[in-house]
Amino acid sequence: MIILIIIFLATFFLAYSNGANDNFKGVATLFGSKTTNYKYAIWWATITTFAGSLASIFFAYGLVKTFSGKGLVPQSISSAPEFLTAVAIGAAITVMVATITGFPISTTHSLTGALVGAGFIAVGSQVNFAVLGSVFFMPLLLSPVIATVFGSVLYMIFRSIRIRSGITKEWCICVGEQRKAIPSCMPAPALSVKYGNTIGAALDTEENCREIYQRRFLGINSQKLLDSLHFCSAGVVSFARGLNDTPKIVALLLLMKGLSIPWGMFTVALGMAVGGLLNARKVAETMSNKITKLNHGQGFTANLVTSILVIFASKLGMPVSTTHVSVGSLFAAVFSGGAYWILGKWLFN
Repeated sequence: MIILIIIFLATFFLAYSNGANDNFKGVATLFGSKTTNYKYAIWWATITTFAGSLASIFFAYGLVKTFSGKGLVPQSISSAPEFLTAVAIGAAITVMVATITGFPISTTHSLTGALVGAGFIAVGSQVNFAVLGSVFFMPLLLSPVIATVFGSVLYMIFRSIRIRSGITKEWCICVGEQRKAIPSCMPAPALSVKYGNTIGAALDTEENCREIYQRRFLGINSQKLLDSLHFCSAGVVSFARGLNDTPKIVALLLLMKGLSIPWGMFTVALGMAVGGLLNARKVAETMSNKITKLNHGQGFTANLVTSILVIFASKLGMPVSTTHVSVGSLFAAVFSGGAYWILGKWLFN
């Protein structure tokens, strides 16, 4: 009974550490691009991550199986309380030390390392290296590369569309009642032109829209529209992170027969939420201001790429690192904007 309590507390500590280090990563582009302040960003991250954690009850059972250790080590070891305790404590301490120093680390990599380390000590060469390579290493290695390529292509497409359209921050989509000349088939003097009011739409500056449209018009400023999309995309990234990370941690609670997987998911979600609210500030500063400077379009593109890849991986039960995918997406967006030296430095590291 005591060992089960230790496993539960160690797993909750890992969830807390994960929230402290990872929760803000989804909204780092919001804070970094000055779209919103830290308070609003962390609360938005907490709410959407919690929602993603609850959604994992229905959509991410494959990751629970992957991170239970079954197949990587013999089942007699993967279900041993001592093994699960060592994995939970090892991963939790690693993530928390990184959090205290403001270093954004991957919980997925920490868990994988803890599984391999504890497994190697327990069974030595009986660790299934084929499973380690195909199930763990390949997705972890390829996901940031895919994010970089996908992010670069997507940002260049968005940027090209904006430049070709001549859209600037001051432009807006204007919809309203417009006064127009009405064509007539009947012969009429040149100066006797009939006018009527029609509903129209145009892409122009807000000042010109007010001149063109009579009475009221619906003006959607392009910058405000981008900010709204950016805010939503950050929420989707946090949702995807909760969806992907929660089942990995819950796998450590499978030994507790009295705790169902849904309740385990809720417990982990709660730990992640508390950790994010109380201990995310240092990692927030690193992710938002010390990696690279972002504009709003780059932040939106990075979030879009990250959310698509992580949700897709979660559905397939693939252990990708949200941290590495998001950093790959961030670098891709900035690299596509011309910061070649940043990508070179990243590849060198």
